[in-house]
Amino acid sequence: MSSIKKVKPLNFPWETSDPFLFCVHHADNYPKGNEAMGPDASLAGRNIGQDFTIKDGWRMYHGSKVPGFPPHPHRGFETVTVVTRGFIDHSDSLGATARFGNGDVQWMTAGKGLQHSEMFPLLNRDKPNPLELFQIWLNLPAKSKMVEPHFGMLWNETIDKIDYSDENDNGTQVTLIAGNLDDYSGPQIPPNSWAADPNNEVAVWIIDMEPNAEWTIPAASEGLNRTIYYFEGDGLNVDDKEIPSYNGVELYSEKESVLKNGDQPARLLLLQGRPINEPVVQYGPFVMNSQEGIQQAMMDYQKDQFGGWPWPEAEHVHAREKGRFAIHADGREEVK
Repeated sequence: MSSIKKVKPLNFPWETSDPFLFCVHHADNYPKGNEAMGPDASLAGRNIGQDFTIKDGWRMYHGSKVPGFPPHPHRGFETVTVVTRGFIDHSDSLGATARFGNGDVQWMTAGKGLQHSEMFPLLNRDKPNPLELFQIWLNLPAKSKMVEPHFGMLWNETIDKIDYSDENDNGTQVTLIAGNLDDYSGPQIPPNSWAADPNNEVAVWIIDMEPNAEWTIPAASEGLNRTIYYFEGDGLNVDDKEIPSYNGVELYSEKESVLKNGDQPARLLLLQGRPINEPVVQYGPFVMNSQEGIQQAMMDYQKDQFGGWPWPEAEHVHAREKGRFAIHADGREEVK
């Protein structure tokens, strides 16, 4: 029997299932950068501060000089930011900061609350600055919603990329951001994450398929929520059912799913996990279990802005020549 539950078009953001809250796919073909690492192009005709409409192939989002998201708060969930092309400059109210990209992943447990910014510095002054990222919101159970915030980096070099070949030597590569696959396991997940418990079988994979490749997603436990997001390609079949491009496919987790690609490269994102099965009450960047929890989050943020903003600018970016690095709230530094 087919493993397919439902097929549905992808919107913005992508609809997800418990324990995930949503997923956003950002793909922007930014031009050359200017002196301030913003676009070396006119910003006329853009709704600066709320620029979410693609114009000339890119968006400014909430940025005024540099594209991206200036300081904003979170409480009660986690953000998983997967950057496949380009770079993000992260800064937060705990004093942590980083530049990461080109395959790196940031996994941040907001817990009881923090502010952070995510700016997209356009480092190249002599050529375009393409950016692609996924931001996935993963819920926290009630017992973990008020844990201390945690900022973690999963560097590209630590993330397994597993190569498979079918009987015709057509290849499929699976990038294992979280979860287990064959003899591989994803990198270390922050300790209070729902994904840190292997019993929850949380998986975040990027699946790249060559033209005409065939690969089978193995079965997992029954009762998980499992969805693949087919965001690039044309001609994919799942269990011999043709899937339109830019659609999501909900799957029965206890069944194998046979993927057969068409004559173009295909890219998919897989999200899987055991549902938390608790009430979800969301108000913007706060996700709690009750309206009272939301009201408390708003009062706490109004009181002290979750620690304030320790950086000299809202659109805080690092020097152009700075490489990939992270400085954690305790002063520990990683340099790549």
